[in-house]
Amino acid sequence: MLNLFQHLFQWVTIHHGKKDAYVGRECLDTSNMDTLFLSRSSENPILRKEFIMDLLKAINERKSIRAFKSDPIPREKIEEILRLSILAPSAINLQPWEFIVVTGEEKERLSRRLIKTYQEKRISCSPDTVKPLPKTFGKRGAKTLEAMKPFFKEMEVDPDQFINEGSCHFYGAPVAILICLDDSFSKARLVDIGITLGYFVLTAHDFGLGACPIGLITAYEDEIKDLLNIPENKNVVIGVALGYPDWESPINRFKSPRAKLDELVRWVD
Repeated sequence: MLNLFQHLFQWVTIHHGKKDAYVGRECLDTSNMDTLFLSRSSENPILRKEFIMDLLKAINERKSIRAFKSDPIPREKIEEILRLSILAPSAINLQPWEFIVVTGEEKERLSRRLIKTYQEKRISCSPDTVKPLPKTFGKRGAKTLEAMKPFFKEMEVDPDQFINEGSCHFYGAPVAILICLDDSFSKARLVDIGITLGYFVLTAHDFGLGACPIGLITAYEDEIKDLLNIPENKNVVIGVALGYPDWESPINRFKSPRAKLDELVRWVD
């Protein structure tokens, strides 16, 4: 079965008589992807069907990856993932997200700085609540941690150390993505950041990459801003580890459970 990007390549070749894209997603020009889908998807039912199937497959398969290979990711591939991610909707089309891509030695410096700061301050992963957490939510978190224990045991690692220091090290991923928001915006625009983050992790999965959103690093925002020269008026909302999954690591067999639909949905007829 051809994937979405191969169908796009065929469409471009047929309709334009030239190869503006490479099969395999390596160099696809997605700058006008929204126009392409809006204007042509209805004319090409095969393209529409394959797009829907690829999307549903990515939604069902994707999971957070917590062990990565050190293999570098081509810059062009990262750029294509970001180009697709910024097609996400936002209020009044403000597109408030700003991405900082950290790679190579700078990424290693960032990881060392974060781990050192964590070891000094000991701010750990938590639900980050502003009042006592209802039992329903607490049970979900506890259930997830319990499900992870066999994998930690197999790896012979301390769970707290693995999660906290792993988060600060972006679980060994070669790329760290920081998503920032200008401080002129209210917290309402965090919704837009969440939407583009959803686009990002799904697109990364479709490109054969793993990703893991990491919130802990925002507890050490001052250190991040200092190291990467991020302006004071930019808030670091969340980080994302990005890389090729290390499928030999037991932790990557884990996929977090989900609550049943009737626990999360209320119908008003």
